[in-house]
Amino acid sequence: MDALPLPEWTIASGLTDYAAALADMEARAAAIHAGEARERIWLLEHPPLYTAGTSADPAELLDPRFPVYDAGRGGRYTYHGPGQRVGYVQLDLTKRGRDVRAYVSELEGWVIDALALFGVAARRADGRIGIWTDDENGREAKIGAIGVRVKRWVTMHGFSLNVTPNLAHFGGIVPCGIAEFPVTSLAALGKPATFADVDTALARTLPAFLDKLGPTD
Repeated sequence: MDALPLPEWTIASGLTDYAAALADMEARAAAIHAGEARERIWLLEHPPLYTAGTSADPAELLDPRFPVYDAGRGGRYTYHGPGQRVGYVQLDLTKRGRDVRAYVSELEGWVIDALALFGVAARRADGRIGIWTDDENGREAKIGAIGVRVKRWVTMHGFSLNVTPNLAHFGGIVPCGIAEFPVTSLAALGKPATFADVDTALARTLPAFLDKLGPTD
């Protein structure tokens, strides 16, 4: 089968309202399913907020200092805010393997490959979805989160990558239900990067991510 075309690559400016982003994703997913729109990679930044996944435990919302939204994705509580690059990945898995587990793993791998371009040795962790590395103190720490929803085989939500966020903002929740590990960022690791730098790294590593998913035979 011929290679599939690259998804539309969209970068939002400023801070994107979360409720508006959810509505946009839903509409785009429906259009992709109907064959009326291209797949899309949507890179954006949100104002400070917490999101609750379908497995969120209210006891893990420690201090609701920011608005809290039901995200509709899998997973538990997570934080989004300025300095964090969020990637909403909308692919048609009827054309890319119909394997949600493989998709999540390759999504992690895409962010790991992008971080390698900054000299960050990131990795997966058995039993813990997300992107992990060693922080400046040598502790295992989370630098990126993964949360997905698949509706009629079209993917929604995606990843968040900590570039220069205020890490104290994560203190209002137990991030992704994992209390024993800290969070970190490119800035905290001494790897200065702009969103433009991160977006370039993601663009460079995107084709390999898509190739690993592959077209459905």
